[in-house]
Amino acid sequence: IAVYMNGIRGNEAFGDTVNWDLIPTNAIERSDLWTNNPVFGLNALGGAINLQMKNGFTYQGTEAEAEGGSFGHFSGGAQYGVRSGDYSAYFAVQGSHEDGWRQQSPSSLLRGYADIGWKNDGAELHLIGAAAASNFGVAAATPIQLLDLAPTSIYTTPQTTDNRMALLALNGSYALSDAWSLQGDVYIRGFRQSHIDGNAADVERCSNSADPQYRNHLCLEDDGFPRPDPVTAAFRDSFAILDQNNNPIPCPPGSGNTCGATPYGTIDRTANKTGTVGASLQATNTNTVFGHTNHLIFGAGIDSSDTTFTASSTLGTINSDLVVGADPNIPGAGAPLHTLGGFGYLPLDVEAKTTYYGLYALDTFDVDPRLAVTAGGRLNIASIGVKDQLGTSPDLNSNQTYTHLNPVTGFTYKITSELTGYFGFSQANRAPTPLEQSCSSAAKPCLLEDFLVADPPLKQVVANTYEAGLRDKFALLDGRFGWKAAAFRTDSSDDIINVASDIQGRGFFQNVPGTRRQGIEASASYESAQWDVYASYSLIDATYQFTGELPSPNNPMADANGNVLVTPGKRIPGIPMNQGKVGFDFRPIPKLAFG
Repeated sequence: IAVYMNGIRGNEAFGDTVNWDLIPTNAIERSDLWTNNPVFGLNALGGAINLQMKNGFTYQGTEAEAEGGSFGHFSGGAQYGVRSGDYSAYFAVQGSHEDGWRQQSPSSLLRGYADIGWKNDGAELHLIGAAAASNFGVAAATPIQLLDLAPTSIYTTPQTTDNRMALLALNGSYALSDAWSLQGDVYIRGFRQSHIDGNAADVERCSNSADPQYRNHLCLEDDGFPRPDPVTAAFRDSFAILDQNNNPIPCPPGSGNTCGATPYGTIDRTANKTGTVGASLQATNTNTVFGHTNHLIFGAGIDSSDTTFTASSTLGTINSDLVVGADPNIPGAGAPLHTLGGFGYLPLDVEAKTTYYGLYALDTFDVDPRLAVTAGGRLNIASIGVKDQLGTSPDLNSNQTYTHLNPVTGFTYKITSELTGYFGFSQANRAPTPLEQSCSSAAKPCLLEDFLVADPPLKQVVANTYEAGLRDKFALLDGRFGWKAAAFRTDSSDDIINVASDIQGRGFFQNVPGTRRQGIEASASYESAQWDVYASYSLIDATYQFTGELPSPNNPMADANGNVLVTPGKRIPGIPMNQGKVGFDFRPIPKLAFG
């Protein structure tokens, strides 16, 4: 999904993810969800969300809130808006902290938003600033055996994630005439993310068939790797684990030349630093065409990001409390690791450059008072380059350009004055992210998604969406009752997923022929002076449309290698097929509400 905040793209450049924790919720005036519109650019396969933020023209006054609870939970926020003639100001801040109900799982958050505005004679200008910081502890799953001992158990630590963001933007609009207007923005955004993760190490004593210099030393577990015939010493040597000085790491003294008795672990670190600059300009025209109402928009945008990504693993041991640390009695403790063949462990320092260009137009024409037809499209151009900075991973070097023209068309028809039917078709695409591009080799799969090792080019994903539905709203009692119902299907070709490698616990990103998401959605609501009542239901049938293996080592149906066979029609996990929501607010007096 593509996410925008006041027209500024919120998808992170390196992995196209969205860090919702960096957006202050009390500063959101409204959120617009677009399910069938590719003009929002790359990654709008499932739709787009535009968060419209508050400013001093739309919000005046002061509000503060605070709450507390168990597990050391505390959160609070405040906002203030003021207008004086042609000028306005708005400020919002939020913060929270809690210790977490699981062990080693604290979280903290601080975020703020500011808007200084001016408007006069059809012109409006806003200077926007935002900053946020978040930190949270263990978020990974816990083995069932540990949960049987205590539901608060975690697996291995340390495991922390730290996010930092700062944004400065200028956006505005200007009415050229009664029918023509311009909207635009420029922005600069910085994002920092770092992970520290303690894990079990998949290591063993090097094979006796390795060269003498590596025997009785530490090697990466090689049982899952494809073997040459015959197995050569060079093949065995490639799994030898070396320290930062390229020296092999011996088994602990007194261990009888075996490394198996030592509970080895690794402390894995990744860091992502991204700077983004962008600009967009849009023109809107509402002139009549041949006497018919018409609404035309067209525009262009550019988002350019520079990312530095680093990753490393250091050798440690797993203590009895499952904390991974460096034991000075173990050879190689604390040493940055890599393997002779570049498998599994490899320090990384890469730079990624992404530049996204977009050119779009969308027109809605009223054929008659009942029928409105929409047509348009967007041209996306994505330039993605990755460069290895250490000289040890030349397979990462790449420079790819992806181009795609996405059409959209549809119509709405007023069956009655209040009942409307609609149909739409749209196409959207997304380019492979630098993260996916850099972990797409079956020969060198990634231990983690973040540990990039090789770079065969991936294809871009293209999704075709069909949607049809009915909506109605009419007076009922002393309020308004409305309902909507829709059916949809999205077929994605060359979808990118993380697939299994021959090495257990590892995977790589690969294009697959297709995936499908289809279903129905229905909702109803009633609004009056005292009541707000709503109910909604969705059925989503999300399926794979190809045959292949996916890594799922904890699945009871997995094979000996931890993989599950996927066939066309098998459901995609993690997406609920049935989901329903109900809620209400009741106001016995204007300033008191129960919900």
